[in-house]
Amino acid sequence: MTQTGVPHQMWPLYAAGFTTAFGAHGIAANLGGFSDDAVTSLLVLGGLLALYDGAEVLLKPLFGTLADRIGARPVLLGGLIAFALASLVYVVADSPGWLWTARLGQGAAASAFSPSASALVARLNPAAKLGRVFGSYGFYKSIGYTLGPLLGGVLVWAGGLRLLFAVLAFLGVAVAVWAALAVPAVPPLPKARQTVLDLARRLADPAFLLPTAALAGATAALSVGVGFLPVSGSVAGLGTVATGAAVSVLAACAAVVQPRAGSALDAGRLSVRGGILWGLAITAAGLGCAVLPGVAGMLAAAVLIGVGTGLITPLGFAALAARTPAERMGQTMGAAELGRELGDAGGPLLVAGVATMVGLSGGYAVLAVLLAAGPVVAVMRGLRARA
Repeated sequence: MTQTGVPHQMWPLYAAGFTTAFGAHGIAANLGGFSDDAVTSLLVLGGLLALYDGAEVLLKPLFGTLADRIGARPVLLGGLIAFALASLVYVVADSPGWLWTARLGQGAAASAFSPSASALVARLNPAAKLGRVFGSYGFYKSIGYTLGPLLGGVLVWAGGLRLLFAVLAFLGVAVAVWAALAVPAVPPLPKARQTVLDLARRLADPAFLLPTAALAGATAALSVGVGFLPVSGSVAGLGTVATGAAVSVLAACAAVVQPRAGSALDAGRLSVRGGILWGLAITAAGLGCAVLPGVAGMLAAAVLIGVGTGLITPLGFAALAARTPAERMGQTMGAAELGRELGDAGGPLLVAGVATMVGLSGGYAVLAVLLAAGPVVAVMRGLRARA
C-alpha cells in the first residue's frame, strides 16, 4: 500500500487509462492544422479520426473475451507494447500511408489494454471498494482527455506529429514495464460454456443494459460538449481562449467528481440507481444550458455536463463489476466499453444531424430530452407506485 492509500498495483492500471485517453485526444485534437503531416482535407481528417474509434468499436468485446480466456494481464501488456510499436511506425516511416497504419494500430492496441485494465481494476479489488477504484480510474482517464489536446499541441508545435507519436511510444513502453513489475497475475477462472444465446440474454439483462446505456449517454454528452461547445462559443463571438477554457472546465469537473462519487457509493451515501438518475438529469440540464447565449450559458453547460458525466461513469462501471461473475469480467468490460464508444460516436452524429435541420440549439435539446427520459420515467413509476 502506498502512502496515499492506493495499492501499488493499481497505479499502472490508472496509467493505462491515462494512456488510452491521451492517445485518443492528443492526436485527434492536433491533426487538423498540419497538412504537411498528411492531413490534407476534411475527408482525410475525418477518416483518420474514425480509425481509432472504429477499431475500438469492433475489437473491444473480442479482446475483453480474450482477457477472460487467457488472463487480463497478458492482454494488458500485449496491448501496451502493441500501442508503442504502432506509434513507432509513424515515427520511423513519417509518410501519409503509414500515418493511417499507425493510427489504426493504436486503436486496435487500445482495444486490448483498455478493457483489460478495467477488468483488472475489478478483479483486484473487493466489492466494497469498486466505486472508489473506478472513480480513480475515471479520474486519470479524464486527466488524459484534458491534457491530450494541450500537451499534444505543445509537442506538435515543438516537433510535429512525429514527436507526439514518439512520446506515445515511450508512454506505452513505460506503462507496460511498470505493469509487468507491479500488477500481479490474475489467472482466468473456470467458467461454464456460454452459447451465443446465453451471451445475448446476459447483455440484454437490465443489470447490464441500464448501466451501459447510462455510460453511453454520458459519453455522448461529454463528446458533444467537447466538440460543440467551442462552436457555440465561436458563433456567440467568443475567442478561442474562452471556448478552450469551457472545455477544460468540463473535463476538470468530470475528473474531480468521479473519485468523490465512487467514494460516496462505497460509503453508502449514494446508490447506483439514484446517482445515475441524478447524473442523467444534471447532464440533461447542462445540455439545456448550452442553448443559452454567451459565456454564462457555455460555462454552466460545461460545469453541469462535467458533473453529470462524472457521477454516472464510476457508478455505471462499479454496478457492472459488482453484478458480473469474475470469470466473465473482461467480456462485460469490453461490451460496456463498446457502449461508451457508440455513445462517443453517436452523440455528435445525432447533434450534428439535427443541427443541419434546425440549428445547433435543436441538437442540444434533442440529446437533452433523450438523457432526461430516464429520470422522468423513474419519477413517473415512483408516483404510480405511491398512488
